[in-house]
Order: sequence, then structure tokens, then C-alpha cells
Amino acid sequence: MELADAPLPPAIRIDSKAKYLVMLDRKNYKELSELMEVEMKLAGLRIHPKLNMSSRESYFTGIQIKNLESKTTHQVTGLPSSMKIGYIRWSPDEKYLSFTLIEDEGLSLWVISIDNMEARQISSPSLNANICSPYIWSPCSRYVMALQVLPDRPSLIDKSTIKPIGPTILTSNGQKSHNRTVQDLLKDPYDAFNFETLITSQLVKIDLEGHISPWLDPNMYAGLSFSPDGQYVKVDTIQKPFSYVVPVSKFPRNSDLYSSDGNWIKNIASIPILENLAKGFMAVHPYKRSIGWKPNDGATLVFAKALDEGNPENNTEFRDEIFLWPAPFDQPAISHFKTTNRFSHILWGKNQLSLITDYWWDNRNTATYAVYPDEKGRMLSKKIIDRDFQDKYRDPGHFIMEKNHYNRSVVAGQIDELFLQGEGYSSKGQKPFIEKWNIITDKKTKLWEDDDGELLIQIAAVIDIQKGWVLIRKEGQTTFPNYYKSNIFDHEKEEAITKFNNPFESLSVIHKEIVQYTRKDGVKLHATLMLPENYDKLAHRSIPLIMWAYPNEFKDKDIAGQITSSKNQFIYPWYGSPIYWTTRGYAVLDDVSFPIIGVEDEEPNDTFIEQLVENASAAIDAMSRWPQIDPSRVVVGGHSYGAFMAANLLTWSSLFVAGIARSGAYNRSLTPFGFQSEQRNYWEAKETYHKMSPFDHVDKIKAPILLIHGEDDNNSGTFPMQSKRYFEALKSVGATTRLVLLPKESHGYQARSSILHMLWEQDEWLQKYCKP
Repeated sequence: MELADAPLPPAIRIDSKAKYLVMLDRKNYKELSELMEVEMKLAGLRIHPKLNMSSRESYFTGIQIKNLESKTTHQVTGLPSSMKIGYIRWSPDEKYLSFTLIEDEGLSLWVISIDNMEARQISSPSLNANICSPYIWSPCSRYVMALQVLPDRPSLIDKSTIKPIGPTILTSNGQKSHNRTVQDLLKDPYDAFNFETLITSQLVKIDLEGHISPWLDPNMYAGLSFSPDGQYVKVDTIQKPFSYVVPVSKFPRNSDLYSSDGNWIKNIASIPILENLAKGFMAVHPYKRSIGWKPNDGATLVFAKALDEGNPENNTEFRDEIFLWPAPFDQPAISHFKTTNRFSHILWGKNQLSLITDYWWDNRNTATYAVYPDEKGRMLSKKIIDRDFQDKYRDPGHFIMEKNHYNRSVVAGQIDELFLQGEGYSSKGQKPFIEKWNIITDKKTKLWEDDDGELLIQIAAVIDIQKGWVLIRKEGQTTFPNYYKSNIFDHEKEEAITKFNNPFESLSVIHKEIVQYTRKDGVKLHATLMLPENYDKLAHRSIPLIMWAYPNEFKDKDIAGQITSSKNQFIYPWYGSPIYWTTRGYAVLDDVSFPIIGVEDEEPNDTFIEQLVENASAAIDAMSRWPQIDPSRVVVGGHSYGAFMAANLLTWSSLFVAGIARSGAYNRSLTPFGFQSEQRNYWEAKETYHKMSPFDHVDKIKAPILLIHGEDDNNSGTFPMQSKRYFEALKSVGATTRLVLLPKESHGYQARSSILHMLWEQDEWLQKYCKP
């Protein structure tokens, strides 16, 4: 209880110049009564119909702002005594901080003036956040554009009180459709009516004094964005017909362009309903996508279009083409670049520099191309990064960004002097870094690197890379994370920004280390081992072991064995972690490597079971080298795909005395169009689906299993029915099992009563089958 209820330190936000630190109070958990409020499940969304926001949204409970120059912490004036804060935004000029406040009637909008630290409410509790952020700042920082609930909104239909008017009918016209299992879809015309009612908003302008003026007529608005110069607004709207088989992200939608005074200019894109995309992770629609503003121009749109019709089975030299479309948008868009693989994202820098990244899931490749002008103004292109995106040891990091004169993020530096910030994973440990990179000559110069001492030092934010100012985060195994303003060129200029106390002192006595070992086929594995206090004084083979893991798919054996954690990370307990049980006398093996590898044309899941067992055997063999750990008393556990792993290990091996499976899926015929990283459907890989389904092999289970599931789980594939049916199947063959359904909980648990009960259930299970 002490660890589970330990108060959390504030979350922090910082402005781009590191002048102000915003500290946001937060609670560990929600109350169950909050989850029990009316919730509508529509088109893949979960909506609180009274508050007009996501019913599962988290929030902050207080706000303070610290002036980092004067070291003064300000209690913001004008705020109510009790608060639920969300949608926090800096204004573009960072003179204001805006946020929404959950009130009894809905969401209101507030603004804090940084000059005097006064807060004022600028809208009634009428914002509509049912489908997207309820407001955006204008580039001039003098007003916001906001979505408001219609004052005369029609009453919602209570389906429990009406008689059905007829059947719900779905048809197929012969086109192939590969849509994964998704919950909370529209079910009938009444759902469609309620969905339309809830997402329809009026679009208004609200100035800093709270004056409201209409901007556009009511519509199903799904996104807004200003051009950098503020002269244009891109407006996205949901269109009909709605779908009963895909969520709102695949509903028809329009993107239209308006002038800043609300005059319609033209339609940018009209995307139809997307029920019949091609199969595979690389499938996309053939229309304009990833439409956004070029941040270093006043008003130029950027978008991508597929050159393979969006179908990864079509072999083409290039998969996507990137276009630029400058104002006044009366001429055809200009081709900027063609990508070999599927376009991912684009960054913009100075002197027309663009950095374009593509990727391809099947071979895990990602590449980045620099497009830039030469001395004669001719545009050149060069591939500057080409690697497996799962290869953390070869990860060059990400480009450091800065704000330009439009207050938009662009790549810092010039073409011959860009800057990278990386995590620095290697076979020797983690050493975060900053380096300078001349992409013309490919010369890299290390500017800063963690010294790999007893603390892990990471870059939390770059304030001014030219002058070397950064915000760093320092932590150790028992040193709670805190933030410092530092200079990478002069370490003596470092100053503490936060002084958070460690709320988990009782864990400071445990032993932690990263252990490395090898699978029988030569794949290198690792895990984080935590041992109870004075473990070395305990009797021979007296400590039982809890193994907690989550499988991951790879295409390369060497990459599968890479270590992507640091021995110096703070030991941080959270409700889903098994760390608590070190205080009960258990050894905990956490984040255990469970790679599922398919080399070249092999599919990883065709040997899923064999590799699961090999991974577990290797881990237990490694633990048997510790004289205090009892390898005959091991409990395996996991959440989601980790729960699926645990059930399969209890089915196909005799390595464990018990298991804990939370919010998992156990019957793969109920996820017939793919799951996790599996792209094949059930009919293409029926034997693989069958063998991987512990539901199909309940008669083979070899140890007791505790099943826990949120009663309202809306994660794709992990319907609560999965645990219910698996429990019934286990019970039918006389297996030892227990099913716990947490009321109103989704895939991740939120209510304090649910989480404490979950911890109690796990503790009772461990004490019963694996007591120290």
C-alpha cells in the first residue's frame, strides 16, 4: 500500500527558452465513480456525453509556474480551488499558457498570462473535445479557434427506451476487406445519430478577453491548422456515409482551405470511406495524405500520394511522391521527392533543406534523404540514413529542432552543420549523446556524451544548441529523477531546476542489475533482475522468481539481442509492474527478452511456440546460476500480448508453477485479420493461428493461471470475451484457474479500487503457489 499510494511528483512542461517551468500536480489513480459516469461507445471512440470529451481522459489537479531566472515559484491566481486540467498549450509567442478545465457542465477554456501569473476563464464550459483537440492558437497569439457544442443540440437517443425500427444490414460487393477486430463500432442508425450529434460543433474565435465570434457554420469538425503566416486555415470534417465495420479514422472526410476571415477557398482533398484497403501494414489509401503546412514558408501545403495505388503487393520503383502546393493554390502542386518505401515524415530546415524519411515494415528498413540546393541553386538529394529501424545500436538519434520566425519547429543549424540527439544504446551500455553532423561530408563530431557513471544523464530538451544550453534529467537506481539546466560546452554552469524527493525509498535496498545470457540457438538475451534486501544472506534456493515479459518480433537475430535499457535507470514502481514483490521476498526478472525471429522470408510466428519456450528456458537457466534463486519455483506473467505469452508458456512447457495473465487474447480465430505483427489472415496461416491459440489447447495446460481483465477493454483484439471464454474452457477440463473482471476498466486500469484489488489478487496467487 505504501508503494502503490506513494504521491507522484509533478509533471513538468518548459517553454522553448527555458525561462519558465510549469509544474502540474497529478493523482495516481481515478476513483471508480468517475469510470461509472455515463459513457457512449461510438465509432471507436468512448465519449462522456455530458462533458463532451473522452470518457477515459486523464487530467492534472493543480498548476504552479517557476521563473527559472528569478528562482521564484508562483501560485497562479484566479484559479478555482478544485481543478481537473487538460489540453495544456503554450501560445506561439509563449506569453500565455492555455488549458481546459473540466467542470460539472463540460469543458471551459482558461488562459494564464505569464507576465502577472493571473488565470482567467475565456469560455463557458461548452468546448467540444469529442473527436479532436477543442482549440488551437492563432499564429499571432491574440486569439484561439475553438470547437463549441451547439446551443440547440438535439437530445441524444437512449436506445434502451426505444423499439427497433428494423434490422441492421451489412453487405459486401465482392471487394476484399482486411479490417482488424476493433471494438465500439457503430451498430445501428441510433448510434449513427448519436455520433453525429456529439461530434458536430460550431467553430468560433475567442480572443484573450473572452469575446466570442462565430467563424464557420456547424459541421463535424475533426481538425484545424493555421498556415505559418496565419493567412489560411486547413479545416478537416467528417462526412457521410458512416461505417459499421471501421472506426471514425476510416470514415469519409474532407480537407478544405479557408482564409483567416472564414471565406472558403477550395477543397484540398476528399477521402471516401476506407473499408477496403489492401492487406498489410504498408497499405494506404491512394488519395492525398499526411497533409500539413511547410513550417518555413508562409503558406505552402505539403502532402504525399501513393504511386503503387496504396497496395504493397504492387511492385513499383517508388512507393510515394511528396508534393509542395504554395499559396494561392491556383496552380498544380509541385513534385518535391519520390520515396523508395512508404513515406513516414518530413522535417524542414534552413535554405530549402528537407529531410524525408520512409520505411517498410516487412524488412524493417528505414531511410532518410536530404534534399537541398547546391551553390548554383540546383536541388540535390542524398540518402543519409539507411538502417533497420529496430536496430537501436545503429540509431543515429533524431535531429534537434528550434523555433523559427513563424514560431514553428524546424531543423536547427545549416546543411553542413546539423545536430543529432541520441539515446546512445550499445553493447557496452547506454550513453546518451549530442553530435554535430555535416551531411555533405558525412563528418560527425561528438559534442556531449553521458560519462556512464552511477547516474543516467539524458537530454530532456534542447534550449539553444548553438550556445550549448540544454535541460538534462539525472537519475540513478535509487536516485529519483530531477532536472537541471546545463551547458554541454561548460559543465560548471549547471544548476538544479527541480528537487523532487524520492517517494519510493523503501525500494532503495533492493539489488538491481542487467543480466545477459544466450538462447540455445545463439541469440543473445537480457533482462533486468531485482533481488530483495539482503538476498545474499538468504538460504540456498530459497527465493522464488517472478518473470514478467512481452514478446517482440524481429527479422534479425543480432538486433533481437540488443540491450535497450540502462543499469542506472531509476527503480520506478507502477501498478502494472511486478517490482512490488521484491519487498515480499521474491526475485523479479523484468523486461525479459522474448524475441520472436523470422529471418529473411521466414514468418516469425511460424515458430512462435518453440521460440517462446526457448526464451523462457534460457532465462531460467541463467537464473539458476544465482545460488539463492530457486529455478523450480518460477511464476510467469504479462499484460496484453504478455498475457498471451504467459498462457502459451503454461500450455507448452513445464517450466512454471503458476502464471498471471492480464487483459490478453487467447483465441486467435477471434482476431482473424491479423494481430500484433502478424499480417496474414486466419485462412492464409490457419495452422499458425491454431497452434498459437492456448484456447485450442486447454487440455495441455500444466500450471494454475490467474486471469485478470478490464470489463470494458476496448483494445483491438483483447475483447473481455477472450478471458471469459478461456476461463470457461479451462474450467471444462478441470484446470486450476481464477478469473477477475475489473468493473468499468479498459485495457489499462485507472481506478484506485481496481488497481489495489488487482495487486491483492496477484499477491494472493503468488503466496498460494510460490510463497518464499
